Amino acid sequence: MTATPVMPVTEARLAAWPMPRTCPYAPPEAYAELRKGAPVKVRIRTGEAWLVTRYADVRAILVDPRFSSDDTLPGFPVRIQLPPTPRVMSFTRMDGPEHGRLRRMAMTEFTARRTRALRPSVELLVDRLADELEHGPRPADLVARFTVRLPSLVIARMLGVPEEDECDFTELSQAVLSQDATPAEIYGSFIEMTAYLDGLIRRKAEEPRDDLLSRLVTRYVAKGELAHDDLVAMARLFLVAGHETTAHQLGLSVLSLLREPGLWDRLRREPDLFAPAVEELLRYWSITQDNQVRVAVDDAEIGGARIEKGDGVILAYPSANHDESVFPGGDRVDLDRDASRHIAFGYGPHLCPGTSLARMELEVALRALVGRFPGLRLADVPEAVSFRENTINYGLNSLFVTW
Repeated sequence: MTATPVMPVTEARLAAWPMPRTCPYAPPEAYAELRKGAPVKVRIRTGEAWLVTRYADVRAILVDPRFSSDDTLPGFPVRIQLPPTPRVMSFTRMDGPEHGRLRRMAMTEFTARRTRALRPSVELLVDRLADELEHGPRPADLVARFTVRLPSLVIARMLGVPEEDECDFTELSQAVLSQDATPAEIYGSFIEMTAYLDGLIRRKAEEPRDDLLSRLVTRYVAKGELAHDDLVAMARLFLVAGHETTAHQLGLSVLSLLREPGLWDRLRREPDLFAPAVEELLRYWSITQDNQVRVAVDDAEIGGARIEKGDGVILAYPSANHDESVFPGGDRVDLDRDASRHIAFGYGPHLCPGTSLARMELEVALRALVGRFPGLRLADVPEAVSFRENTINYGLNSLFVTW
């Protein structure tokens, strides 16, 4: 009697990535089951890759030099098809000394001390937007009138981008990150954004001002320590990441606080809770859905899976931050939880440089909204909440509120 041959796992039998959400208020339901076992392979646009869902495994990979962020290496899992421009995503897609060198230049502008110095100006911006919201029509779309505008204004002011260009950059960054846009649309948006930043940086070189780009130009480009094109790429990264992620985290955070009875009022009564609430909401949403990826540059065993050199790896941050072994009851928002170990900003050498800025913006914005609008609630209108489904960063298209 001959044994039945074992059939190899084919691409057709692999689960497709990204995995669908069965509930828009929670990560894909499949993650909970996947966390019970070793990492599995999933089907992606360019082939297949390992999906890592457990907190311990994700953190281990983030500090393991056997896993590279270099998107030029064979096997690197690509989700956004950007133009084949060298160093297109700046230092976020680099490793080793060059990553460290460019990252250090950027970090001089995103230290905790500089963030504290920025806080008064952010508070003024928040107050201005809250004034406009308060005196505008109701119900109000909080996304269009507040959560998207605030981070755009903050990062534009930091970089020295004129405020009148804010709307154009919001639209361009969303087009670049969209999974629904055609390659031609993404390419066009990318080229338009790059051309604008190229011209802006050249103007900063001729007439430096008190802004981030001017300081990087005079401190590094003028001395030959940073190439002009590298600064363009860095600025593009700041603009996209600086408002896209914070805008959608803020919108989702407000939604969570309004959906859970008593949370909005509790923050009003217990202002010391704002900082821990920000951490818990960052943990709960973990909006970076599927762009935290690596490629193995050596064989490695992670969580019981044998990952071979050249294999792509997807790090499921939303799953890791809902891991019950680290965050009991992780499927609900708990303002009394110590969520400080979350990895919404990553971990290790590629920790997001803008963590201090994002935390500060979120806290200032939530304090202002709770203080100014104690009776804020979801509006009783059709489709008061609309989610962004097919994008790299999860978020809201609209959030209609009243008070």
